[in-house]
Amino acid sequence: MARAAVNRPLQWAALAAFAAIAVWLGWRQYEWHWLNEPIAALSEPVTFEVRQGASLRTIAGNLEHAGLLEHAGSWLRYANRAGLATRVQAGEYRLAPGTTPAMLLAQLVAGDVILHAVTLPEGRTFRQGLAAIQSRAEVRVELKDLTDAELLARLGLRETNPEGLFFPDTYRFSRGTSDREILLQAHARLEHELQAAWAGRAEGLPFDSPYQALILASLVEKETAAADERPLIAGVFVNRLRKGMRLQTDPSVIYGIGEEFDGNLRRRDLVTDTPYNTYTRAGLPPSPIALPGRAALEAAVRPAETDALYFVATGLGDGRHFFAKSLVAHNRNVSRHLANLRGGRGVQVR
Repeated sequence: MARAAVNRPLQWAALAAFAAIAVWLGWRQYEWHWLNEPIAALSEPVTFEVRQGASLRTIAGNLEHAGLLEHAGSWLRYANRAGLATRVQAGEYRLAPGTTPAMLLAQLVAGDVILHAVTLPEGRTFRQGLAAIQSRAEVRVELKDLTDAELLARLGLRETNPEGLFFPDTYRFSRGTSDREILLQAHARLEHELQAAWAGRAEGLPFDSPYQALILASLVEKETAAADERPLIAGVFVNRLRKGMRLQTDPSVIYGIGEEFDGNLRRRDLVTDTPYNTYTRAGLPPSPIALPGRAALEAAVRPAETDALYFVATGLGDGRHFFAKSLVAHNRNVSRHLANLRGGRGVQVR
């Protein structure tokens, strides 16, 4: 009897231990099923943001508060056991129906974030492109109200003018990406595209640096929207440079006028000297005047072989031009242009 009395506490302890193990195993099994069961609250897609620098505990609390995570503690333990607690990436996530807590953690670790898009259009100025970037609510603005010099310094660029240094394209980014990061991406693309174009340049061009090619490409970009005309426009400019003729391109004059330009280019504007007035100054302007695309870059370094020295818009509203190799022929084309503007489309003026 005494021995039985002695063993009874041990038996109760053993039973308690077995019961605790059974409860623990039961909870682990439930936890495993919970981790791999779709989140009930996700009956439709939900957007959830992970803030930069947020701990997993904070993220779990936010998910629980939003009704997207029933057992935040279990989720945290699972993340710690898997060694994933410090690998969650900041960003904006779209949580789809059918997502389980385990899948949710994997999505946050993979950084499978929502990507937004912003487009820098060809032919726009740098400041117009920057305004487009900064207008997006998803972009974190770091470069607000900076001068060109201050902005270039923040980007780590040595040029004195930001114009033309960013490739026009559509860029995808996650919420919280800064305007500076997007511009650096666009600049890297420009460097790649410019170097590729320069490597394939024609021989005997009347300029000797990629930057000068970039300047010419910006003039081509602004002069025509017709893809097949770009090499011809570049050919005219190259011919004029070779002969020492002034380029006399209106878009450059307009760029030099700046914000004071009211949409109407007057004769006095053509004779008022600025660094960008290609009627008063020979050679290329001192910088690009817009963001040139790939086609304009390729046209600038591989211009069409043409005898043309002049071009004028057709006046038909089609963005195309008449080309001429003599001033006499050009003057006839100007008359055709004016006739078309007056509504005499198709009328040949000789």
